Amino acid sequence: MHLATARRAAAGLVVAAADVLVGAACAGCRRPGIGLCPDCRRELAGPPVPAAPRPAPTGFPRCYVAGSYAGVTRAALTAYKERGALTLAGPLAGRLAAAVAALLCEAGAAHCLLVPVPSSPAAIRRRGLDTVATLAGRAAADLRRCGVAARARPALRQTRRVADQAGLGTAARAANLAGAFRAGARPREPRPVIVVDDIVTTGASLTEAARCLAAAGWPVLGAACVAATRRRSAARGPDRPGEPVRSLA
Repeated sequence: MHLATARRAAAGLVVAAADVLVGAACAGCRRPGIGLCPDCRRELAGPPVPAAPRPAPTGFPRCYVAGSYAGVTRAALTAYKERGALTLAGPLAGRLAAAVAALLCEAGAAHCLLVPVPSSPAAIRRRGLDTVATLAGRAAADLRRCGVAARARPALRQTRRVADQAGLGTAARAANLAGAFRAGARPREPRPVIVVDDIVTTGASLTEAARCLAAAGWPVLGAACVAATRRRSAARGPDRPGEPVRSLA
């Protein structure tokens, strides 16, 4: 077996084992069960809404999210990304699909290509998979089952190392990601592109991804994410919430 293939297989086994362990309790409320209990699934559900950081970076695409990065949504995303709870990929992808569907409905489009914001190679090695690309693929499958001609394609790749975005402010995040992505060759008859990610915070990742794709000739329709964070304001103190990223307007 090729070394790279063996490593991917080993990583998959580790993630699967972690999935069994983490899935022994509901990720939202910790009651016994697998994945999410019925109550937490209901809390996870809700109508998608438009979202934009405040202030939004120049070039930030039209974006829909399935909810706020809080409560069950936050717990589920954390368990999925950081603890290998792959049983949560289904419900989270379903929420991403709902956000995509809302954007398509607004735009009057019936087909699309979902392009995930690329994860860093280090994050993929640590987690054993590309969590955002996995959600994109499953969301596209959910949309096809509902009659939407959707496909997922990793049309972006990271071309250089970037610093961990956690703890960086708006300007620092934008500078950190500037020129960090490269788009693949545009198809002859491209579908409208929706950039997808798990969480939108300052909007730097979505903005740079959309800019890179548009510069390469891809027709970017907008963006969709599972959740939007609530920003914190230094003027209000470290423990008090600042202006929310999520916008209902």
